[in-house]
Amino acid sequence: MLLPFTFRWGLLTPACLAGALVLSSVPAQAATCPAPGQWLEPGGQQLTPDALFSELAERNAVLLGEQHDDADHHLWQLHTLAGLHARRPDMVIALEMLPREAQPALDAWVAGELGEQAFIDQSGWHSAWGFDPALYFPILHFARLHRVPLKAINVTPELRGRLVEEGWEAVPTAERFGITAPAEASAAYRERLAEVYAQHPSRGGEEGLERFIEAQLVWDRAMASGLAEAGKEADLVVGLIGQGHLQYQHGVPHQLSDLGVDNQATLLPWAVGGEACGPPPEGLARAVFAFDDSRHEAMPPMQLGVYTTPHEAGVEVHAILEGSVAEQAGLEAGDIILQAAGESLARPADLTGLIRQQRPGTLLPLVIRRDGDEREVLARFPPRST
Repeated sequence: MLLPFTFRWGLLTPACLAGALVLSSVPAQAATCPAPGQWLEPGGQQLTPDALFSELAERNAVLLGEQHDDADHHLWQLHTLAGLHARRPDMVIALEMLPREAQPALDAWVAGELGEQAFIDQSGWHSAWGFDPALYFPILHFARLHRVPLKAINVTPELRGRLVEEGWEAVPTAERFGITAPAEASAAYRERLAEVYAQHPSRGGEEGLERFIEAQLVWDRAMASGLAEAGKEADLVVGLIGQGHLQYQHGVPHQLSDLGVDNQATLLPWAVGGEACGPPPEGLARAVFAFDDSRHEAMPPMQLGVYTTPHEAGVEVHAILEGSVAEQAGLEAGDIILQAAGESLARPADLTGLIRQQRPGTLLPLVIRRDGDEREVLARFPPRST
């Protein structure tokens, strides 16, 4: 089964489109480079925060994009949430990070009934989301402090797979949480998804591409449906969603409009600094917030350097990046990674989460299956250069 993929730091996983086709600023003259800390309209015109937030306060839905592993993006989301809450305290925060089955844990968290570790355990965070929960806890604490409801708007990979493989009519309405079939993708969105699909060595051809697009539309529709439902409970719903689902109104915004929620706005982070310089392109979002992204070039996260897809026994390796940790460890295309650091893997996101916990200069033991035989290999992460 082919599912949406993320390409980030040499690791391709079915986590989210958020990093699959991340748009960066195009090279431009220094005079046109936006300064960090500015709100900008597509095309580059600066917006004052007061005017922008006054406008946003009249929306029914505001969608905040993110690169999931970027701490600055989450701080920006937190500050934006605070600004919106000051104007529209009757609000709901909707999360891509968790499937609907995790809703009881979110309710208990907001009510103050769970500590951090209990929330992680009861929500199934690590199995549902491969990114460090510490990145999100400031937002979660904000919600609890102000008693802002948190809503899980995602669905499990298993349900997405059923909807793609079996079709919408074959899955009972209750089992798909009342989610309806998605609106057709625009030609521009299909083109973007085809570019993402081309980034990994799939053997699916045109049929695989169609399944990939269909899976992405299921994902977009599920989140849009969750947003629409959450919006019935408050004046304003604010969605925290990977930016690839939001750019150019193609993904979730398109599905949200199809569900009748037209009074919406998308806000995105925008990288400037170093070679990344220039105004955001027309149509990208209602507004972007400029970040100095040059520091990330010097501080990349740990990476294994593999292209992976789900496998019934763990995670299947489809290709190895030359010179990567995976290559040095002796991993090969076709290997099935069964365990990492003693933990069984159910999906590529599990592997991603464990890799992100690695420190420079450490070893990650992997149990793999190759040609029917199981063996252990050690992935050695290099020390961080100074």
